Amino acid sequence: MQQFVGAIDQGTTSTRFMVFDHDGTEVGRHQIEHEQILPRAGWVEHDATEIWRNTQTVVAEGLKAAGVSARDLAAVGVTNQRETTVVWDRRTGEPYANAIVWQDTRTADLARRLDEDGSGEVIHARSGLPPAAYFAGGKLHWILHNVEGVREDAEAGHALFGTIDSWLIWNLSGGPDGGTHVTDVTNASRTMLMNLEELDWDDELLEIFDVPRRMLPTITPSSIEFARTTADGPFGAEVVLAGNLGDQHAALVGQACFEPGMLKNTYGTGNFLVLNTGTEIVRSENGLLTTVAYQFGDEPAHYALEGSIAVTGSAIQWLRDQLQVFDDAADSESLAETVEDNGGVYFVPAFSGLFAPYWRSDARGAIVGLSRYNTVAHVARAALEAICYQSKDVVDVMVEDAGIELEVLRVDGGITQNELCMQIQADILDIEVSRPVVAETTCLGAAYAAGLAVGFWSDTDELVRNWSESKRWTPQWDDERRREGYRQWKKAVERTFGWVD
Repeated sequence: MQQFVGAIDQGTTSTRFMVFDHDGTEVGRHQIEHEQILPRAGWVEHDATEIWRNTQTVVAEGLKAAGVSARDLAAVGVTNQRETTVVWDRRTGEPYANAIVWQDTRTADLARRLDEDGSGEVIHARSGLPPAAYFAGGKLHWILHNVEGVREDAEAGHALFGTIDSWLIWNLSGGPDGGTHVTDVTNASRTMLMNLEELDWDDELLEIFDVPRRMLPTITPSSIEFARTTADGPFGAEVVLAGNLGDQHAALVGQACFEPGMLKNTYGTGNFLVLNTGTEIVRSENGLLTTVAYQFGDEPAHYALEGSIAVTGSAIQWLRDQLQVFDDAADSESLAETVEDNGGVYFVPAFSGLFAPYWRSDARGAIVGLSRYNTVAHVARAALEAICYQSKDVVDVMVEDAGIELEVLRVDGGITQNELCMQIQADILDIEVSRPVVAETTCLGAAYAAGLAVGFWSDTDELVRNWSESKRWTPQWDDERRREGYRQWKKAVERTFGWVD
């Protein structure tokens, strides 16, 4: 009997494979980092061949760690860094160039031109996304116009485009020997090329970005049997590939946020808040992204609002590495606990501008409100509060856009182990904050999508029952402290505007 489900999680810095049992409990894993290629300022690339090689290794080693074989797996899911763009030759399986990573800004000028010529309104209306260097469509446009031979091969049907999910699935299912070329609705919704209502590639958007349709993958639901691995691949046998979600969407599923109004916040280098808006497409009036949350089988797609914050956990790393305030990031909690409050200090970590909801590229980081009274402990506490205040900035506009009342925030990611930070988050938001037992919600979400497709789990109600809470934080601040703290935070944010001329 097949008792387990596997999941490949291909992230920005590493690739891992995990195995879960029917209760959603981790059975085993293996993980490998890959090189970050930085050819010039603002450019970030990955070697897609290295990522495929690492994927083969983590699958083999992850199965060993779990003590299972491919025959024990009911299905496998895939989750991935979302907008990272690969173009490869279907005849040889070789990429034409390094993958362009979601962080890469080489297409910023293209995004500005699209806004200026009026195309931005069409892109936003059709795809739910504003023109930005962040998304995959501009990266594909750049490759088509700057990498020799790609345009000709694309027109001839030889060049294939995909985000990392498509690249891995194609290789896992045979590569040049009949590999399946697909993506799912969540990844496709991050390209600026998919029509958000029709869930298919949009001809007008393809024309704007000058992209041949024949190089694009087929768009499928997030949970459906779409391919099988080959017997000579890393699994050593045929295994059903049945789950595919971009990483933040997978975390939403892993957190069992299946009802409209449920919100999760992933705390990492930056923060990513995703709010389930149900089957309704909610257009943001406040700078948030409208995206597909997930689609299970032939059910209607669920949509989401997303708010991204550039610098949260990386501000703690900055205090550790650049200012050497402490030796370990975990020490930020014990240091901040030595003071009762921030002592009037506010830290706005706008190191590369501010993302949602401000979208101010002219902002830069600032620590304000300092006096002789203050110590590094106040600065450490202000850094933790900055993580939480930035999240409040996004939560407030999400609630306004979606017209909902938020009752609880589900959290995941490394910073959630900092219990003081999570308590501050509850205090600032004035809602309860809940952390699950299984912290690897991204991998778990991909596993859930795969398991649902093959009947390993019967429905989402079963996944909701699987979800269990590790800890919950309840607000403790009074209303006056909460109001005054946020008023001072907003004043501090304004001080960062206009620093870059």
